[in-house]
Amino acid sequence: MVGCTYAAVPLYRRFCQATGYGGTVQRRETVEEKILRHAQDGTVTNREIVVRFNADVSDGMPWKFIPTQREVRVKPGESALAFYTAENLSSAPITGMSTYNVTPMKAAVYFNKIQCFCFEEQRLLPGEQIDMPVFFYIDPEFETDPRMDGINDIILSYTFFKIAEDKS
Repeated sequence: MVGCTYAAVPLYRRFCQATGYGGTVQRRETVEEKILRHAQDGTVTNREIVVRFNADVSDGMPWKFIPTQREVRVKPGESALAFYTAENLSSAPITGMSTYNVTPMKAAVYFNKIQCFCFEEQRLLPGEQIDMPVFFYIDPEFETDPRMDGINDIILSYTFFKIAEDKS
């Protein structure tokens, strides 16, 4: 049972990245390649997108996990930086790992995370609190895709899962 729990997050990550399930972004072109291509093309956008942030912890995970800000406003083609805060409320060190999704799912293909804490183990000592950055970019092609008409809000949602409990 412990082995299944430990393996669940990496397996889920691989499944989501391969299939795009749950709004997980599939990669074809790197973010750097997209930014360079649109810079060379002189792509300009006017539409403003509101990116809202959500944070959850799995059952039994004694952490407080919240977005530092509720939302940011960004135009397609721009990058933005946001922060989440995690705090270990227990009296023991705890290691956790987060998964994420982007909704609406059809907008996820345009949402590119440049730097993120997801799918990386985060170990917090008792009472420790950390800020974790998310640096992202919305592809300017978002603005010209007719399937994105009427979509002006994107939700970036993270859930932290307990990976291991240290016995020290």
